[in-house]
Amino acid sequence: LIKSLPAQGMIFGLGVSPAPAPDVEFKDGDEVEFGSLKAKIIHTPGHSPGSVSVKVENHLFTGDLLFAGSIGRTDLKGGDYDTLIRSVKNKVFTLPEETVVHPGHGPDTSIGREKRLNPFFR
Repeated sequence: LIKSLPAQGMIFGLGVSPAPAPDVEFKDGDEVEFGSLKAKIIHTPGHSPGSVSVKVENHLFTGDLLFAGSIGRTDLKGGDYDTLIRSVKNKVFTLPEETVVHPGHGPDTSIGREKRLNPFFR
């Protein structure tokens, strides 16, 4: 994703300088401590190949993977609809239904609500 940043900027007419190399690369299942909190990295590709969701206690930060009543875009470079659907079904929907979902856009939701009401999974 970082390597393609300049090309992504061009899609939107933006000049983007190359991004610096990351200090740390996380992989699926890694845990990161922030004070007394522990964040679990969950690889959830689909919106992009390197997309991750981050679980902290009973909260899940999904970025552009899952929204209240919808899903993220898969039409940009590296996006893949079938992969996104698998990520949600096999990784996100395995979490407890009361898990609060904080998407990258729009209102918060829950795993249970999305299982019941999201039209992409009914």
